[in-house]
Amino acid sequence: MQRDPSKFWNPYLAGVALGLVLLAAYLFVGKGLGASGPALRIAASGLRELAPGHVAATPPLAHLAAEPSPLANYFVFLGIGTLLGGLVAAYSAGRLAPGVTRGPTAAVAPRLAFAIGGGVLLGVGARLARGCASGQALTGGGLMSAGSWAFMFAIFAGGYAAAYFARREWR
Repeated sequence: MQRDPSKFWNPYLAGVALGLVLLAAYLFVGKGLGASGPALRIAASGLRELAPGHVAATPPLAHLAAEPSPLANYFVFLGIGTLLGGLVAAYSAGRLAPGVTRGPTAAVAPRLAFAIGGGVLLGVGARLARGCASGQALTGGGLMSAGSWAFMFAIFAGGYAAAYFARREWR
């Protein structure tokens, strides 16, 4: 699979745009950016419908489920805006097409299973850590938090170390 650099946004332009979005979030809402907040609130709302007794007996979930609607929270609008922004970015770069990005030797079903499994593990990890990597990088990094910077260096080091084992799937 060949990458076509013309079908990606300029990374410097994208970084500046993301920084402006973060600045606007602080100026207009007083909160930063992160991806785990929307998913957590929607999951808590859905769990409230499926297992209300469990939600009522679990204080963190009860606190989240006490919101009248998941749409009453800033983080849900952040998630919706992220999806819409991703669609606009993909469309403007000419990359909006159905398909599953994978290496030439990877089948679609295992690729989707690994992607979903990885997403679930990341979600559990974000809940245990009380925040996600994007929140650490954007919000914590933007606030010059030493812990966030250390976390992001660890994420990049882990990613480079794991790439060695996953690289063969993309050749």
